Amino acid sequence: MRILVVEDELKLATMLRKGLQRQGSAADVAGDGEEALALLGSYQYDLVLLDILLPKLSGMDVCREMRRRGLLTPVIMLTAKIAVQDITAGLDAGADDYVTKPFSFQELLARMRAVMRRPGERRTTTIRVGPLAFDQTTREARVDDRPILLTRKESALLECLILNPGRVITRRLLMDQLWDGGAEASENTLEVHVHSLRAKLGAAAGMIETVRGLGYRLKEAGFDDR
Repeated sequence: MRILVVEDELKLATMLRKGLQRQGSAADVAGDGEEALALLGSYQYDLVLLDILLPKLSGMDVCREMRRRGLLTPVIMLTAKIAVQDITAGLDAGADDYVTKPFSFQELLARMRAVMRRPGERRTTTIRVGPLAFDQTTREARVDDRPILLTRKESALLECLILNPGRVITRRLLMDQLWDGGAEASENTLEVHVHSLRAKLGAAAGMIETVRGLGYRLKEAGFDDR
């Protein structure tokens, strides 16, 4: 599961990201409302943890804009505001649940599970581009319905590309996504993972295109025509 944490308190945002990663989820962090909307426009998330008091755009505005765009991603609002009118305003803005600060991480996990169990129209967790398919929940990749066994880094790399077909993803962004900006990231290491992923994709390897001087792009159609 991929989760977007929208929180401007760095300590809390870091705690949430690390806790979610320990639970096996991928977690991105946005520090303000504008960054949150930019990430929501670029990647597909299963859940958004959204603070209300944010720089640039409030959590209320972010949630309203998500719903205006037709994004059905579940939203749990996180805030210190406990007045009934504040809770009502958050739910009316399109939130699925509301957790007041301070909260226990275990309570938050329980709320997340409850929201994800609710019936209703949700986006599929499987993304398909041409012969490629990637399930964000199971992390399973397929080429022409044939399962492909990927490492964790290869899986994250494919996810980033398949969520943005036709768009150039810079090396810097890919390294940040795969290594959370850690010191172990390098362009040479990234190239090794790209090469390994291509080898496993077989006839569909040519869909991963190198854009010289920038990064990589997943072709929306076509096989190995490099």
